[in-house]
Amino acid sequence: MSSIRTLAERALATAVSAPALSRITGRLADLRLPAPLLRLAIRAYVRAYGVDLGEAEAPDGGYASFDAFFTRRLRPGARPVERGPGVVVSPSDSRLYGIGPVPRGGTLEQVKRRSYSIEALVGSSEDASPFGGGVSATLYLSPSMYHRVHVPVDGRVTGWRYVPGRLFPVNGPAVRSVPGLFTRNERVAVFLDSEAHGSVAVVLVGAANVGRISIAFGDLVTNRGAPATRVRPPEPIPVRRGDDLGVFHLGSTVVLLVADPALAAAPGAVPGAVVRMGQALWRRR
Repeated sequence: MSSIRTLAERALATAVSAPALSRITGRLADLRLPAPLLRLAIRAYVRAYGVDLGEAEAPDGGYASFDAFFTRRLRPGARPVERGPGVVVSPSDSRLYGIGPVPRGGTLEQVKRRSYSIEALVGSSEDASPFGGGVSATLYLSPSMYHRVHVPVDGRVTGWRYVPGRLFPVNGPAVRSVPGLFTRNERVAVFLDSEAHGSVAVVLVGAANVGRISIAFGDLVTNRGAPATRVRPPEPIPVRRGDDLGVFHLGSTVVLLVADPALAAAPGAVPGAVVRMGQALWRRR
């Protein structure tokens, strides 16, 4: 019975995974609707998913589109960022699917009995090589959450890679049923160098419905039919914890990789927990 359920879940996820379908949803989200109709759509979404608009920085005159509402910023101070030494903070508001050490072989657990390689995730063996023996966290952004992604460490952005792919949903049934889902979906891996923690990768994984990711460095916007790219800026870009890194234009997942083997999970950073951007995920032992 469970195998039939898995096949059904996989078939449903595959049916909606074509990037073109998500582009259509994206165009609808970008429409400048009449203000009363847009307010009605936003109120319905807020009620359906329990969105807390009290912490949002609402623009004068309201949101220009549904995408502008979904990618809303928060009021200053709504997400305090822990600044203590030796701390890696959560890059986003998320539910922790998993957190823990990375085996030396460089494989991550998608769900129990399903794993994938970091090399497949980030797109090259060279970029994957620092992370065996380090730590990782898989962070799921639900529809109710704030969908901007921020820098988890003080350091420098050394480059990023865009990997085109499908856009499977990233909900529980799809994660359970689609092998290597995070290595098959469209994604952007942003690479950083941290004096305190060594190499860091923040991998933004797209998902069905809109499936668009933009980043704060350069003009990259995904799900537009562009080829794979690997960008190295002329000079590394200095960043601090909490700085803007990227935006999901409708929900998805972040996989965070840190090469530092001396990190221990912070209190409360356990699988299943809800964490907020700026909250400590790890501290140096």
